[in-house]
Amino acid sequence: MTVELICVGTELLLGNIVNTNAAYLAEKCAGLGLSCYYQTVVGDNAQRLAETLQAAVKRSDIVILSGGLGPTEDDLTKEVAAKVMDRELVEDAVSRAYIENYFASRNTEPTENNWKQAMMPQGGIILPNPNGTAPGVIIADDTAHVVLLPGPPHELKPMFENYVIPYINKLEPGVISSQTVKVCGIGESRVETLLQDLIDGQENPTLATYAKPGEVHIRVTAKAEGEKEARKLIKPLVKEIKSRMGNHVYTTDEEVTLEKAVVDLLVANELTVTCAESCTGGLLSGRLINVSGVSQVYKSGYVTYSNKAKRKLLGVKKSTLEKHGAVSRQTAEEMARGLAAVAKSDVAVAVTGVAGPDGGTEEKPVGLVYIACSVKGEVTVQEYHFSGNRQIIREATVSAALVLMRSCILEYFSEITFGKKK
Repeated sequence: MTVELICVGTELLLGNIVNTNAAYLAEKCAGLGLSCYYQTVVGDNAQRLAETLQAAVKRSDIVILSGGLGPTEDDLTKEVAAKVMDRELVEDAVSRAYIENYFASRNTEPTENNWKQAMMPQGGIILPNPNGTAPGVIIADDTAHVVLLPGPPHELKPMFENYVIPYINKLEPGVISSQTVKVCGIGESRVETLLQDLIDGQENPTLATYAKPGEVHIRVTAKAEGEKEARKLIKPLVKEIKSRMGNHVYTTDEEVTLEKAVVDLLVANELTVTCAESCTGGLLSGRLINVSGVSQVYKSGYVTYSNKAKRKLLGVKKSTLEKHGAVSRQTAEEMARGLAAVAKSDVAVAVTGVAGPDGGTEEKPVGLVYIACSVKGEVTVQEYHFSGNRQIIREATVSAALVLMRSCILEYFSEITFGKKK
C-alpha cells in the first residue's frame, strides 16, 4: 500500500518550527511496509489544502495529515478534510466530555472555540488524545483512508503508535514486523558494500540502511501471517548482518541509543568516566547524563574552553599549548591524561577543536577536531575533519567521542581476554 504525508501549518513553511513530524511518520510508515512517494507541507489556507488533499486521495491508499486540528480560526484541517471526503461535521459527545474534563481538571474554563475540536466528520473513527484537547480522526471510503493527527509531536506520536499503527495493520492480511541493527564506527557506504549481496537479493524480509550522526541503522522488515512467523524470517538475516558487522554492532534494540550503549558498557565493566570538553562545551556530558543509571559511572565533567583552564584544571603544559596550539593531538592527549589523574576515573575523554565559523586557519581549518580517550591509562587520540555549521560540528564531535569511547573500552578488554595485557 502507498502512504502520503501532508504537514499543515504556515509556521512550517516559514521555518519557525522544524518539521520533525514528517521524519517520524516517514520512518514509522516505512517500518510498516508502506511505500511513500509524496510528502507535502501546506500553509493554513483552505483552498491550497483542499487541492493538495484531493490530489493525495487519488494517488495514495493512505493519507496522513498532521497539524491544523486546534481551536483557532486558522486551524482548518478537519473542516477541509470533511469537505473533500464529503462528510458533515457533527458534535462527538465523547470528545466534548473529554474537553470538559480536560479543562475542569486544570481549574480553567474552555473558551467557545474549544468546542470546535469536538466537531467530527460523520462516520469517522475518533482517535483519543490524552495529551491535548485535539482528538484525531480517520475518515475512510472506497478510495482512501485519511488520517488526521494533531501537530504537537508529544500528541502525535502516542496517537499514531496507539491507534494508527493497529488500524494500518488491519488493512492488509498478515503482519509486518521489523528489527533494527544499529552500528557505529563505520560509514553508510562501507555498510552498504558489506551487505550489497543481501540488498540485491532481498525479497522478504527486506533490508534498508539509514545514516545517522556517527552511526548507521540497518532495518530488517518482514511480512508474514503472524508476528511469530515474521520474527522467524527476520532472525537469520539479523544474525548474518551481525556476523558481517562484528563489534560495530552496538544494539539490535530499537530503544537503545548510542549513549545508552556506552553507559551500559561502562556499568557492565564497572568503569567510571569523566569528560573534559573544549569546543563541545558540555554536550558530551549532556548526552551521557541523559541516560538513566549513568550516576553509577559518571564522576564529573569539565568545560575547559580557555588555555588557562586547560593548564590549571587538567595540567596541560604551557609549552605544549605554545608549540602545538589548543587544537592539536598533543594537547588532546595531555587533556585526557591530566583529566584521568585529576578525576581518578577509569575512562577519561577529552575533546578540542575548531567549531567555527571563525577561528579556522589554513593549517587548522574549521571542523578540525581531536578526541582523546584514556582507558586505565592507555590513551588513544583520533583526528577528525567535520563539515557544517557550528552546531553540526559540535554534535558530530559528540557522536565521534561516544564511538571512540566504546571502541577503546572494547579494545582494552579484548587485549586482556587474549592475553596481551595483564
